[in-house]
Amino acid sequence: MATQYELEHNVKFAEPRRQGRRVDMASFFSLLNQLDEPGSTQSPHHNPHATPTPVDTAALFRLLQSQLQTLQTTAPTEDNRDFLEQLIASLEDDIHDPPTRLQGASQEFVDMLERVNRKKLDKDDDCAICKVPYLEDEYCLVVELPCQGKHRFDLECVGPWLRSKGTCPMCRDEMGKRKEIPIVEDDEEEDGDMMYA
Repeated sequence: MATQYELEHNVKFAEPRRQGRRVDMASFFSLLNQLDEPGSTQSPHHNPHATPTPVDTAALFRLLQSQLQTLQTTAPTEDNRDFLEQLIASLEDDIHDPPTRLQGASQEFVDMLERVNRKKLDKDDDCAICKVPYLEDEYCLVVELPCQGKHRFDLECVGPWLRSKGTCPMCRDEMGKRKEIPIVEDDEEEDGDMMYA
């Protein structure tokens, strides 16, 4: 199966790429695909009444938490360790009291995030989650979130968080929520009266 990098850059690596501090989220995405909302464009369900159980959603958050804990054990700085600890702690509530449905952003939203051009990155810029400098990766895939802080992350790092939690990991602004447009009801009688007045 091709990685996100290979798909985005239309390349095929002869041998696996060096992952640095990034973790393997294959199990997370496998479970997420099973839990996707029925009726969504990418829904694997054939039964429109099949809905994820709280046990399923708790397992998804546990997988994400486990991967963040793996990163935390090798955190290069105290700030990174503290940031990852905050993310891990925020997942604890979702594990113990799982939501009835995932509040995360859609895959379409994640796919449409603004990509940051390599030329706009400094050599010291790094991902707040994995702390790997972006430019160390020949095929870096950096996204800028549409939050007030315009925070940047490696897509591979922030994608699982966005899909499960739907917020910016740093400022917790909600991501990917469609704005509801109020429907204005026309009163046909009034319009009709005005036409003949």
